[in-house]
Amino acid sequence: MHYEVEVKYPVHDLDSLRQSLDELGAVYEDSLEQEDLYFGHPLRDFASTDEAFRIRRTDDRNGMTYKGPLLDAETKSRQEVEVELGDGIEQCRKMQVILERLGFRVVHCVKKTREVFHLTGEERDVEVVIDHVDGLGTYVELECVAEESEFDAARQSILDLARRLELGPQVERRSYLRLLLDRLSESTAS
Repeated sequence: MHYEVEVKYPVHDLDSLRQSLDELGAVYEDSLEQEDLYFGHPLRDFASTDEAFRIRRTDDRNGMTYKGPLLDAETKSRQEVEVELGDGIEQCRKMQVILERLGFRVVHCVKKTREVFHLTGEERDVEVVIDHVDGLGTYVELECVAEESEFDAARQSILDLARRLELGPQVERRSYLRLLLDRLSESTAS
């Protein structure tokens, strides 16, 4: 079983972050448009179980992802299961219809532009992404994948990298979905 080991921080100084990534030897790979359509389960509340279920469109590619509960109090690490779907908007919409017919409901759509960097480390490779999220702003995520036996070492490696990049001080553990829903809730309350 593999785990997604991840931390996320708001970006306050994008130029400084890019310079630090360059100094560490991070390699720019791509810029992607992503649209994440999050679903609610018909019989359980994913917000209370700390799970997530989505269809992600990346440019023309589609995938479905289940994310399990967070594994620790310091990072956004969790089990993640991904399945590729057919390409194109039509395949995405057909999967949405199937899920809705089964009782799932769309909770919210998160749209972002993602800049992807790759950093080859001494201990492990790390994907660094800078996300420009509609309605939220800019965030950076550091992520690697680890087997269960490597989880603690991978977690420490990611946290060490975050310190070297001078991110923080606090990891943002909420998902983009939760951040957007919280923001919507605040705006309707005022």
